[in-house]
Amino acid sequence: MAEAHVLVFPFPAQGHLNSFLHFSTGLLRAGLHVTFLHTDHNLRRLGAEAAAASPLLRFLSVPDGLPDDHPRAVDSLPELMESLRTTGAAAYRGLLASLSQRAGRDADGFPPVTCVVADGIMPFAADIAEELGVPAIAYRTVSACAVLAYLSVPRLLELGDLPFPEGGGDLDEPLIDTHEEPLIKAVVAATLHSRKARALMLNTTNSLERSSVAHLAREMRDVFAVGPLHAMSPAPAVATSLWRHDDGCLAWLDGQAQAAEQSVVYISLGSLTVISHGQFTEFLSGLVAAGYPFLWVLRPDMLGASQDAALREAISTVGKDRACVVPWVPQRDVLRHRAVGCFLTHSGWNSTVEGIVEGVPMVCWPFFADQQINSRFVGAVWRNGLDMKDVCDRDVVEKTVREAMESAEIRRSAHALAAQVKRDIADDGCSALEFRRLVSFIRDLSNPAAPAVPPDAKSRRTADGY
Repeated sequence: MAEAHVLVFPFPAQGHLNSFLHFSTGLLRAGLHVTFLHTDHNLRRLGAEAAAASPLLRFLSVPDGLPDDHPRAVDSLPELMESLRTTGAAAYRGLLASLSQRAGRDADGFPPVTCVVADGIMPFAADIAEELGVPAIAYRTVSACAVLAYLSVPRLLELGDLPFPEGGGDLDEPLIDTHEEPLIKAVVAATLHSRKARALMLNTTNSLERSSVAHLAREMRDVFAVGPLHAMSPAPAVATSLWRHDDGCLAWLDGQAQAAEQSVVYISLGSLTVISHGQFTEFLSGLVAAGYPFLWVLRPDMLGASQDAALREAISTVGKDRACVVPWVPQRDVLRHRAVGCFLTHSGWNSTVEGIVEGVPMVCWPFFADQQINSRFVGAVWRNGLDMKDVCDRDVVEKTVREAMESAEIRRSAHALAAQVKRDIADDGCSALEFRRLVSFIRDLSNPAAPAVPPDAKSRRTADGY
């Protein structure tokens, strides 16, 4: 019987790397061999410290096709995706062929690659694997509902529900051609392509997204809801971050907790969001008016030329004892800290599930992609927080932060949701059982003489409530 060796290939953005590294840690714990494929640029950026933190995980890399000094910012994501599809794909094909089409162990002691788990927004990675005889699983790092929304776009166009009619409905601004934006078109096409994969894997749990997972199960060859992975199989923090953590913020939080627990507002808008100085001023004014101390993550590339002045403004406005502004933090440690009372977030899926697991009420200011869907779930479905939508106004910031900090109902909902998810990831919980099913599936794919998908697999999943 062949030993299972999984090559995992994430899209080279911070949130995707995070999620894939937690997944890889889970595979290692299950006894599988794992090779983690970075881009050359990101592997250099992470440095040797990341590899040393995960000694059982092999890190390799391929070029992404962009110059090393390219910013790789949010507005150039379509360019990065296209460069990976061309330059990156050629290098990936050669590497995967060398890792899979040989006998015995290589110089690192790894057996041949027997399965690829590729980011679902890079369909070329799954196609190349299958062409080389290596079965491929698609992993989407967004919510199940977001995947379902992208999958529904062609049908909505067919029905005439897209594009939205100009001047129709309650939209503040017309959204006539949103579905024609290059990034949206690419993600929709990649989502449709996931139907071809041996299975679709999602970093979610059935209790959070039961209906969406059930709908996707009817569209895909198989679906695995195996999250939240950061709580099931956490990777070392140093291996998951393209920015260096400022651990001094934890000492600052300790000091705040001595005065009052759950008294700090934590603000982080993720790894890609950019804001104008005007938006920064609205956030700052609203936070100051709310009256709570705050810990604010402002990445070095978040505000452009006005960054240094913004930092000075934030600290001078309220003083160091009431405000801590840093470039990056160990977010899981921050969210579980007893001083933190609410989380003002961009509603990226990683941040959303990290906030859910720790039972922290959220205030959502979604930026792009799946984030509007996640923020709506927080505000209207799970009710563990409030949705600011795309409004950046000091009065709205003050009102929503105050309500999230002071509402007993929101805090009860957040705690109840956290308790449910913790049951899901316990040994007999639905996510833990699904992860074991996924490991068995990968082992079966690695030994093609055995049936990879039992004939009654889908009927079993339906009977279990999926």
